[in-house]
Amino acid sequence: MRIALIAPPFIPIPPVRYGGTELFIGSLAEGLKDRGVDVVVYATGDSTVDTEVRSLYPRSEWPLEGEIFSNLKDVNHTFWAISDAMSTCDVIHVNNAPGLAASRFLSVPVVYTVHHPHQKTLSDFYASYPDVNYVTISDSQKSFEAMPKMTTIHHGIRIEDYPFRAKKQQYLSFIGRLAPVKGPHTAIEVAKRTGIPLKIAGEVQPIFKDYFETQVKPHLDGKLIEYIGEADKQLKDELLSNSMALLFPIEWDEPFGLVMIEAMACGTPVIALPGGSVQEVVSDGIGGFVCENVDQMADRIRSLSLSPTVIRRYAQENFSVEVMVKKYIALYESVIAAEGAPLSEIDTISLSVEPRAVA
Repeated sequence: MRIALIAPPFIPIPPVRYGGTELFIGSLAEGLKDRGVDVVVYATGDSTVDTEVRSLYPRSEWPLEGEIFSNLKDVNHTFWAISDAMSTCDVIHVNNAPGLAASRFLSVPVVYTVHHPHQKTLSDFYASYPDVNYVTISDSQKSFEAMPKMTTIHHGIRIEDYPFRAKKQQYLSFIGRLAPVKGPHTAIEVAKRTGIPLKIAGEVQPIFKDYFETQVKPHLDGKLIEYIGEADKQLKDELLSNSMALLFPIEWDEPFGLVMIEAMACGTPVIALPGGSVQEVVSDGIGGFVCENVDQMADRIRSLSLSPTVIRRYAQENFSVEVMVKKYIALYESVIAAEGAPLSEIDTISLSVEPRAVA
């Protein structure tokens, strides 16, 4: 079985800093390779994922000016990748909207992972391609869509790549885009109410520069509230593994939220507001707490007693690369079988595995 994984042409696989979709693609590609699947990744030429990589553009380009869908490099790269993969691959797995437009010309099965929150324009676009096998990354995300072929597969990471520390330091962490919907201003309020220092890491995108300047920067004092810039993998690991809790005070329907499982992989609890996937990822009282408001977030932090060992075990059993890859292999084989093509020698694995809590 040969699988083409097509990434957008803006961020390398895996990402150096920002890039949840790119982290997912890199983890899936290497996990498939470890299971003996033949994988080719279409991405930027500076990608370092340990699989075959093909590229049209040699270097990444991020952040972009304007909306990602208005950038013609995305269309050019994706259509080139599909034309290159269509004669040699059993499944073409796309992760960006332009790939759907090309799917009507393909005779091989197409899988599309939905990485974006619900938008009517995108949902209307998806409806034009009912034969595509869509993967939603949470049941919450799935509930907003109406495509006939949808399967929920949660993201997974290599748990062993994240450092575990049972003894935490007395600070809170916030990692993510510094945008209103991510709630860094709320994280600052939680820190002020508890008196526990907050370390903020994340990208300030041009579109949200005014928000950063007015809602975040005035609170930075280098002591209680500290901004340490955009985090690479090493800095993210250090922040999360030592932090007593990750704050995730989102104000939107988060499709998944990779940083939540990264924190739990480090044995660090997630203190979050509800929205989108949060309740199905965190498992209240196991991986952290899902709170109703800022006051409850502050109260939970003051009385934290969750076991870092149990938190990491929960992440391992529910959000590891191995769990994710098994489900994708089963999906690939099922769509190949539906097309009447011969299956590979890899055993079919049930898609019915559900996240479970740890006692």
